[in-house]
This record gives sequence, C-alpha cells and structure tokens, in this order.
Amino acid sequence: MIILASQSPRRRDLLEREGVDFRVETRPVDEVSDAALRPEELCALNAAAKAGAVAADFPNDIVVGADTLVFIDGRPLGKPADTAEARRMLRTLAGRTHCVCTAVAVFMPGGERRDFSVKSRVTFRPMSDADIGRYLAEVHVLDKAGAYAMQEKSELIVERVEGDVDNVIGLPVKTLLQVLRQGERHGGKPPDGNNTPPEAV
Repeated sequence: MIILASQSPRRRDLLEREGVDFRVETRPVDEVSDAALRPEELCALNAAAKAGAVAADFPNDIVVGADTLVFIDGRPLGKPADTAEARRMLRTLAGRTHCVCTAVAVFMPGGERRDFSVKSRVTFRPMSDADIGRYLAEVHVLDKAGAYAMQEKSELIVERVEGDVDNVIGLPVKTLLQVLRQGERHGGKPPDGNNTPPEAV
C-alpha cells in the first residue's frame, strides 16, 4: 500500500490522475524554515520529517512525503499568513522568474529510502495592484506556497514554466512513479544508495 503523508488536495489529485492506489495519513511535525539552507536541503528536511513520522507507524507500507517551496533571490516563500502577505508575495514575484522546488521522501518497507528533488522555473507576468487584487479575488491562496496556484487561473499571472508543471502544483508525480518502479525492480532497495539525483532545470 502507498501512503501519502500529506493533506494537500493538489497532491491527491495528481496521484488520482495517474491511477495510483493510495491512502492519506499524516502526523504533526515541526517544519524547518531556515533560509540559510539551499532549496533542496530545506525541502528535503521537511519532506523526510513528514514521511518519517508516518512511516514510524506503518513500517510495512510505502510512505511518500513531499514539501514544496517557492524561492526568489535565495529567499523561501511559504504559505502566506493573510491576504496582505499574499499581496506582498505576488508583488515580489510579478514580472520575474522564480524557482519552485519540491522534495520527495519515499520510505520503503523495511526502512530503505529513496529521496529526490525537482526544480522548475516559473516566470510571472508583470502585474499591477489591480491585477493582483483580481487574482486574489478568484483564487484562495492562503494554503499555497508563494501565494499562487498553478492549477487555478494561472493564465492571469504566469507567463511561462520551464520544467515540470506538476512539480509547481506540488508533486512531480511522474518522477515519483519512476522511483517507485525502480524500487519494485530492486526489491524495495535503490540501486545506487539512498538518493535519486535531483532533476536539473
């Protein structure tokens, strides 16, 4: 059985789209928010914490944890606390290119792990305060890193995406499925250590 250690409806939708049989289990964890860490490191710590907390209770299942952050100028943008912070984030992103990093931690039965991260580059359209207000009126963003949703009204704010669009939504699901298939071929153990290399963009 595959367990998704995330309450994110976007991640559930992506797995369902690919026909994956899974269920959701989560446990409370303290997420790291150290801006001194590289995007991959910060996301990887949080993804592993989420998956590890669930895997401790389900050691015979495959547990998948993920963490997605938006980075610009080396600074992480998490979920906005309120609409005012969401406006500030969107002003920062407007007319510029930023990085979206998702790290995924896969705990295999028996304690083996397969970890990887994927990065995409997203360029926003130039936006006035009125444009930002219009977008915020259309999309609920307080539960979304960087205060935007790639899958909702993205035509209002996004000019182009370089890399995996699913990664921007919150889970590079095709890369995840490749990792799971590799695990099956190798009896649950990765062929080259515990980590799958990050996908470069």
